[in-house]
Order: sequence, then structure tokens, then C-alpha cells
Amino acid sequence: MKHRLIAFSVMVLSSQCFATTDADNTKVNERDRASSEMTADQQAHNSNDMSITRRIRQEVMKDGSFSTYAKNVKVITVNGKVTLKGPVRSEKEKEEILKYARAAAGAANVKNEMSVVAEKK
Repeated sequence: MKHRLIAFSVMVLSSQCFATTDADNTKVNERDRASSEMTADQQAHNSNDMSITRRIRQEVMKDGSFSTYAKNVKVITVNGKVTLKGPVRSEKEKEEILKYARAAAGAANVKNEMSVVAEKK
């Protein structure tokens, strides 16, 4: 039994090592390296900005209809201005997240950098 388990483990590990799949976000990652691009580490730590981000994040997480992609959208708030970044699975998800952000920060204070990435079949 012990030998079969070891052989199975080696077989699974070797098949995982040779699997090659392209990442969805390679070009986005390249774009985000530019110094002019807003990144999650730029989130302000003052109470107002943290409160705005928290409210948006809570609404997104509470919405049971969202894909994992939508639940992982980056919400970055600096001086009351919100930037939303990352892929979502549909226009509907994008619009709902925008609705939550606009309610928390005001429509004029929300920058949409989300993209719709359809699920691969």
C-alpha cells in the first residue's frame, strides 16, 4: 500500500509540473508595473479612505451572485477617490461593483479600470 501511495504521489506531482496554462492577466500585470498605475499598496490608511474601501468590499463580498473574479477586484481609495481594478466575468458584475463604489464614494470619485473576461470553455 505504501509503495502505491508513493507512486501515485509522484505521478500527480509530475503531471502538475508539466501543465502549462497561460495566465489571464499577463498583459494587465505588465501595465500595472508602470509607476503611474494605481496599485493596492497605495491604499491610504486614514480612517475616511479605509472606511470607503471597507464599505465597498463588504457589499461586494455580501453579494452572492458574484464570481470569484468579481470578489477579488482591487478597491484602492486615496483622498476619497476610488480606483477599481481587475477582471470580472460580466458587464453585470462590473456595473454592480460600480454601483457599490459610487454609493460609498460618490459617482465623481470612482475610476473604473475593471475589465470583463469571459470564462474559457
